[in-house]
Amino acid sequence: MKSILFLAALVAIVYSEELEESRGRILASKSVLNNMLVESREVTVEYVLFNMGKSSALKVQLTDNTFPADQFEVVSGSLQVSWARIAPGSNVTHVVILKPKSDGMFNFTSAEVSYLASEKDTKETLGSTSAPGLGRIIAFQDYDRKYSPHYLDWLAFTVMCLPSLAIPFMLWYNSKSKYEQIKTKKN
Repeated sequence: MKSILFLAALVAIVYSEELEESRGRILASKSVLNNMLVESREVTVEYVLFNMGKSSALKVQLTDNTFPADQFEVVSGSLQVSWARIAPGSNVTHVVILKPKSDGMFNFTSAEVSYLASEKDTKETLGSTSAPGLGRIIAFQDYDRKYSPHYLDWLAFTVMCLPSLAIPFMLWYNSKSKYEQIKTKKN
């Protein structure tokens, strides 16, 4: 009796796995590509969706509501994008370029993904991307102070150093010229 129940459970599990495998399954990731996040400088966010199922995923929609309009400006791309279908074993990539309007800590959370797992489905499958986590957006003044080439500073330094180098050189050159004139007159 127990062996018949065990065999029936095993058949049910195998059958349900076969049904699941014939459906589309989307794995989604979200990542911030910049090493440094700076206020008023572009931040690149990449979304990668991979269909690891055995059939196409249909009506795939990616929606990211985690970037409020009062904190970020969308420079390029869209935070809501859709694809008619993603073939099995293939992936799609979407990139959004944003500009942070203020500095401070920001929690980069996951975006939402919805799709139909097979052509027979009427109910959408919901999922989410990976979450990059907490990131620090550096103030532009701090970034500029630390990483700019400081051309004006170097120019001012050169102008200030010039008298202390030019005056001794001119004194030496005058002395050398006088000595050479005296030496040529003796010969």
